[in-house]
Amino acid sequence: MTCFDTENGTIGTIQYRFGCFMNTLTIAEIKRRGMAAIGEKLQHGPVHVLKRNRPAAVMLSEEEYRRLTSAQSPLVPGMTAAQWLLAQTQAPTGHRERAEIDAALAEERAW
Repeated sequence: MTCFDTENGTIGTIQYRFGCFMNTLTIAEIKRRGMAAIGEKLQHGPVHVLKRNRPAAVMLSEEEYRRLTSAQSPLVPGMTAAQWLLAQTQAPTGHRERAEIDAALAEERAW
């Protein structure tokens, strides 16, 4: 599926796996935009990094990584690791207060 990214004015591809849309980022975009691109995508959950249009890695926020590594619940028999991860990830609400957005922008611009 092809989509138009209104923020960057680019055309990209939406990957569909495991019954949901993946949050993807290409190596080329990381080289071009750096941490700004990564930070934007991490706000929406784990980021699947694509190299030559193939999955190469998955990035997690520090908070999510700590939560997963400290989790005491074992995998459910018959469930793949990806299915378990998706079941553990909380869906973002998509709602942030104006002050929170302003603070995030100020922090991003301060580096």
